[in-house]
Amino acid sequence: MTRTGGCACGAIRFEVTEPFIGIGSCHCTDCQKASGGGPNYVALTPRNALDVVAGEVKLFHRKGDSGAVVARAFCGECGTPLWSIPAHEPFIPIKLGALDDTADLMPQMQIYVDSAPSWHAIDESLPAFPKMPPQAP
Repeated sequence: MTRTGGCACGAIRFEVTEPFIGIGSCHCTDCQKASGGGPNYVALTPRNALDVVAGEVKLFHRKGDSGAVVARAFCGECGTPLWSIPAHEPFIPIKLGALDDTADLMPQMQIYVDSAPSWHAIDESLPAFPKMPPQAP
């Protein structure tokens, strides 16, 4: 199943050619800045499954919580946040708002809930982690 997405002005278009690994919300302060204050909802896709089919994304680089650099992709024309590129992970978190259709997508976990302000809605029915979830051995 191929999913499509893009920015608000249409300058950037992309396709995701493999199923998502997982879907979640992130409450870290960087995601709050990218989302305009709320949590950031993302779908994790394998790195090789994301294809930019139109336009050229701009990247903002910043050191993440792990100490490694994270690149944040956005449209240089309209500023729409698109995805992040964590340095040492096999996946790319794509912003759900950048996808054309999200009707069938629901968060499966919440991360960085310790950074959430009191007014963020934390879904008690989903697993929640103070920071990142523990890594499998």
